[in-house]
Amino acid sequence: MHYSRNSVRYSCNIADARAITDKSHCRSFPVLPALQAALITAFLVLLMSGPVFPAAPEKDAALNVLSLENAVAVAIEGNPGLAEMQARAEAMATIPSQAGTLPDPMVSLGALNFPTDTFDRDQEPMTQLQIGIEQSLPFPGKLGLKERAAEFDADAAASNVDETRLRLIHTVKQTWWQIFYLDRALESVSRNQDLLRQFVKIAQTKYKVGEGLQQDGLLAQVELSKLFDRQIKLQGLRRQQVARLNALLDRKVNTTIVLPEQVEEDLAGIMPEPQLFARAEASRPLLEQRRQEVEAARTRHDFARRDRYPDFKLGAAYGFRDGDNPDGSSRADFATIRLGMSLPLYAGRKQDKAVEQRTSELLQKKYALQDESGKVQAEIASALADFQRASEQVQLFKTGIIPQARQSVASMLSGYQVNKVDFLNLVQAQITLYDYETQYWKSFSEANQALARLTAAVGEEVINE
Repeated sequence: MHYSRNSVRYSCNIADARAITDKSHCRSFPVLPALQAALITAFLVLLMSGPVFPAAPEKDAALNVLSLENAVAVAIEGNPGLAEMQARAEAMATIPSQAGTLPDPMVSLGALNFPTDTFDRDQEPMTQLQIGIEQSLPFPGKLGLKERAAEFDADAAASNVDETRLRLIHTVKQTWWQIFYLDRALESVSRNQDLLRQFVKIAQTKYKVGEGLQQDGLLAQVELSKLFDRQIKLQGLRRQQVARLNALLDRKVNTTIVLPEQVEEDLAGIMPEPQLFARAEASRPLLEQRRQEVEAARTRHDFARRDRYPDFKLGAAYGFRDGDNPDGSSRADFATIRLGMSLPLYAGRKQDKAVEQRTSELLQKKYALQDESGKVQAEIASALADFQRASEQVQLFKTGIIPQARQSVASMLSGYQVNKVDFLNLVQAQITLYDYETQYWKSFSEANQALARLTAAVGEEVINE
C-alpha cells in the first residue's frame, strides 16, 4: 500500500497480521498502520459523500410519500374543523330569505253569539259561524333591513370559512416543515454517528500501535452516546408532530407519515412590506369578515331606529248565519275587516334603548375592524422579518459556514493522523459541523414556516416579487 505524507512516498508490507501492530515492516520512520489508513480513507469518503444540499426531485419517489401539496389537499378535503365552519356558513346562508319574509298569516275559526240555553244557530240573529284570516305587516322597510343584516352575517360566515381554511393550510404547512426538519436532523445524527464510529476505530487503532491515547477512544464514545441521546429526543418530537399532522388530516394519530427526502431549496424573494399590507387589506378573509360584521351592525342600528314606527295587522272574516228575519227573509251573512297597529307607548324604555344598544354594537364592530387590521399588519411584519432572517441564515450556512466547517474537519483529520492535531479538537470540529448542518435545516424549515405564516396573514399565495 502506498500513501503520501508531507509529499513523501512511503511503502508498507501488510502481507501478515503483524503489519497492523509492528512498525518494523515499513521501510522508513514509523508511519500509520494500513488498517488505520484504510479507516481514515473510509472516514473521508463518508464525510465527503452525500451532498448536504440535495437537489429537488421532480416528483415523489413513492405514492405513500406525503408531499406538502398533498398534505394541504387532504386537510382541506377532510378536516372536521373546516367542515364544521362550512356547515355553519351554509346554515347562515339560508337565514336572509327567512328574515325578509312576512310572518305566516293566521287562519281562525269561530262560533259567535250562541245562546247558552239551546245553542240553536237560528234562535238569535247574531249567532254565526265565522272563518277569518289575519296578516301581520311590519312597518315598510323593516323586513328589508332584517334581510340585509342577515345577508351581511352570511357573508361574514363565508369569510370565516375562508379564514379557517387559511389557518388550516398554515398549520398544516408549519407542521409539515417541522417534521421535514426533524427528518433531516435525524439523518444528520445518523450520519454523524457513523463518522464518530470511524473516529472510535481510528483512535483505537492508533492506541494499539502506540501512537494514540486510550482516552481518545473513550471521548469519541461519549460523544457518540450524546448523539444517541439527541436521536431519542428528535424521534420523540417527530412522533408528536406526526400525531398533530394526522389530526389535521383527519387520520389516526399513529398513521405513518413519510416525507420527501429532498425539496426545492431556493427561497424566492418577497414583495415589499407596504405592498403586502395593501394585499392583505384586499385579500385577507378575516378583514372582510370584520367589514361584513360592521355592515350588519349598521343595518341593525338602522332597524332599531325604524322600530320606533308601529307595525300593523290586517284581518278579514266571514260569518255564516242561519234562520229567518221577522219579515220571512233569510238572514244575511256577515263580513268583517280589521286593521290594527302597535302603539310604541314605552319607546323611552324599549325602542330608544335598543337604538343605544345598536349604536354601541356598531362602534364595537368598527373598533374590532381597526384592531384586527393592526394585528394583521403586525403578523405580516413579524412573519416577513422571520423569513428574511431565516433566509439569510440559510444562505450563510449553505455557502459559507458548512463548506468551511467540512474543510476544517477534513484538515483536522489529516493533521490528526500525523499527530499534529489533538483528538479532542477533531471531535469538537465534527460535532460543530453536525450543529451547523442541523442549524441549516432548522433555518430552512423556519424560513418556509415563516412563508406559510406570511401567506396566511396576507390572504393569498402569490406574494413573491
